[in-house]
Amino acid sequence: MSANNLPFLSVFLLLSLLRFDSIPVLEAAAGKLGSIPGVYVFGDSLVDAGNNNYLPFSLAKGNYPHNGIDFPKKKATGRFCNGKNFADVIAEKIGLPLPPPYLSLRGLLKWRKRESAAVTGVNFASGGAGIFDGSSQFPGQAIPLSQQLKHWLSIHKALTRKLGRSKAQIHLSKSLFVMVIGSNDLLNYIRSSQLRRKSSPQQYTQSVVDRFKAQLKETGARRFLILGVAELGCMPSRREKNSTTHECNKEANMLASLYNKALIKMLQQLKEELKSSMAYSYFDMFNSVHDIVSNPAHYGTLRINYSDR
Repeated sequence: MSANNLPFLSVFLLLSLLRFDSIPVLEAAAGKLGSIPGVYVFGDSLVDAGNNNYLPFSLAKGNYPHNGIDFPKKKATGRFCNGKNFADVIAEKIGLPLPPPYLSLRGLLKWRKRESAAVTGVNFASGGAGIFDGSSQFPGQAIPLSQQLKHWLSIHKALTRKLGRSKAQIHLSKSLFVMVIGSNDLLNYIRSSQLRRKSSPQQYTQSVVDRFKAQLKETGARRFLILGVAELGCMPSRREKNSTTHECNKEANMLASLYNKALIKMLQQLKEELKSSMAYSYFDMFNSVHDIVSNPAHYGTLRINYSDR
C-alpha cells in the first residue's frame, strides 16, 4: 500500500479497535485473553513491525518523521505509524511482548532470541504485501503472504525444537494468528488495465479470496483474527481529485465491499470444512472506518488531513 495512505488507515485501525471494543470479540475466537500463549502476525503495512527495514532494495519503509515518536526512544521503528500498530496493541492487551519482526531474528547469533520469540509471537508482515505475489508495485519491495508463510514454517520448526512436538501443537492450538491483508491486491487491480480486462471485479475478488483460503490452511493454525479491507476509495490517493469536496472513489469502495462479502462467506465455509477445530473473529474495517469518517465527533478532536503527503 502506498506510503501516502498509511497514516490515514493506521490511525483509523487503532480508533476502530478502541471504539468498537474488539477485545471481547477476540475472546470469542481464542477463549480468555490470558490463555493465549502466542500471537503470530501476517499482513501488510498496517501491521508491519519493521520487516521492510531489512529488505535492502525496498523503498516501502516507514522511517520518516514523525513515525516512532511514541516509542521510548522516539525514533522510527519501521512501523507505518507514530507508535504501536494494531497487532502490537492486541499482543499488549493479551499480556505478551510485542511480536518482533521476523527478519530481525535471522542469524546464527540470534538463535536464543529467535526461539524465545517463537513461543510468544513473531511478526511476519510487510508493507506493500499482498495475497498474490505480484501485488506490490515493484519487485523486491515487500514480502508477499506466500513468503511470509515460508518464514512461519521456520519459526514453527524453532518452536517445535524448543517445546517438543506435542507441546508445540498444544501451544499453537491456543495461539492467535492475526491476518491483515488484501488491500494491496485490490489496489493492484484498480491500477492494472490488464487485470481489469482479464476478469470482472467479482471474478477477481473471488480469486483473491480463494487464494487466501488456501494460505490460511497452510498455516496449520486454528484460531484467527482476520480483518476485512477498509473503504479504499476514501484513502487520500483514491479520492476524486477533480471534485471540490474530494469525494470517495465509488469504484474502489465497491471493490472493497465485494471482497469483504466474499471473504466473510469463505471464512464461514472454511469453518464448516474444519468443523470445531477452527475459531475466528472477523473485524469489519469497512464499516468501522465509515463510521469514523461519518461521525468524527464521536472520536474526539483528532484531525485527519485528506491531502496526499
